[in-house]
Amino acid sequence: MHTDTERCLRAVQSKDARFDGWFYTAVLTTGIYCRPSCPVVPPKPENMRFYPSAAAAQQAGFRACKRCRPDASPGSPQWDERADLVARAMRLIADGIVDRDGVPGLAARLGYSPRQIERQLRAELGAGPLALARAQRAQTARLLIETTALPMAEIAFAAGFASIRSFNETVREVFALSPTELRGRARPGPRPTTPGTLTLRLPFRQPLNPDNLFGHLAATAVPGVEEWRDGAYRRTLDLPYGHGIVALAPRPDHIDCRLSLTDLRDLAGAIARCRRMLDLDADPEAVDGLLRTDPQLAPLVDKAPGRRVPRTTDADEFAVRAVLGQQVSTAAARTHAGRLVRAHGEPIDDPGGGLTHLFPTPTALAALDPDTLAMPRTRRATLTGVVAALASGTLQLDVGSDRDEARARLAALSGIGPWTVECIAMRALGDPDAFTPTDLGLRRAAAGLGLPATPAALTRHSARWRPWRAYAVQYLWATDDHPINHLPTN
Repeated sequence: MHTDTERCLRAVQSKDARFDGWFYTAVLTTGIYCRPSCPVVPPKPENMRFYPSAAAAQQAGFRACKRCRPDASPGSPQWDERADLVARAMRLIADGIVDRDGVPGLAARLGYSPRQIERQLRAELGAGPLALARAQRAQTARLLIETTALPMAEIAFAAGFASIRSFNETVREVFALSPTELRGRARPGPRPTTPGTLTLRLPFRQPLNPDNLFGHLAATAVPGVEEWRDGAYRRTLDLPYGHGIVALAPRPDHIDCRLSLTDLRDLAGAIARCRRMLDLDADPEAVDGLLRTDPQLAPLVDKAPGRRVPRTTDADEFAVRAVLGQQVSTAAARTHAGRLVRAHGEPIDDPGGGLTHLFPTPTALAALDPDTLAMPRTRRATLTGVVAALASGTLQLDVGSDRDEARARLAALSGIGPWTVECIAMRALGDPDAFTPTDLGLRRAAAGLGLPATPAALTRHSARWRPWRAYAVQYLWATDDHPINHLPTN
């Protein structure tokens, strides 16, 4: 979008927050870059330059605006919507792969050479993977500087910097303040109730309807791994350097996030996973605008706009749970998952609640005895087949996965039908166009609205909802008075 100068100018002049994260505005006369909705008086058009990423603006020599804090804006919805190489790379960079494994690790995961990755990212985003990862490190450092009392040396290494010197230089270059000055300017915020807990605000594009989002997560919560407590969804996180516990609560203009980590190097990745789970980088104006063009869906969208797709923090975990949920009730699926967790999950301590375990990894589940599973023999075989594929790496479902390839590999596994494939595509792979026409609840909702109710006819009709069919599913499911569609009250 940054190449469409007229459109960018209109967004800046109207301070349109919908475009925050889509592009960044740099001002030649001040040397700063802003989000489109920055509250300051817009500069003259001839003094503006537009960049596709914060990293590109930083590389061009611009500093982040201290007022609108462009590095804290919602991410571009493109990286969740798109399935191409650049989008897959951006999801992996957000998950911290460059800091952990370098550019060669990113390239190996995507199946391209480092030179090809560098060229494609520079062509579209104006910055290579190292610069994009550096911009993320700067944002992580700012969060830790402003929300903790940690010594600067600990913050530097937790944010992924190789030295105190590079930490100091980057913070000064990006924010035009030293780390100490940045901490001194921080506004006093709410203090965490648990020692070692970080309290953050996760932004999103308005509107956001929390009902089906948090309702689904709470109603399907696996005992010991997830819970709804004191108005927040809480869960354990299995992260590259350790584990964590997060509590997420909806607020009118942000998601309140309380995060406890055993290793602060996991901070950026943990935030990225929580944002993906809650679909916070979605563009609800685009989604709802298209769905409203269908007369049958328009009343549902108008009644409760801004529905998101509840996703997951761990794609392998969700694949296992999707198999456990085949042809059984929500309660039965939770029971099966809870048994696996108690038998094979890693125990953890939770001083602030009732969480007890991490969800077991595919490697841990690969050793289970299928005869101990209280489910039909065919489903036991399906579960062990999925676990074996995940543990061996022949099936990859992380944020860098090729969605079409993952679908094909899933469909090739015994006992995995179209419903399971599309559920995993929707919630684990994050495909915004995933669609489950064989789902009984979806067909019942469609029939009640006068839409075609057979899978083939409903699929044909759904072509007008593309590329947002996963969101149409949320609106249709929400017509049923099921706990997954209601924000818990306790």
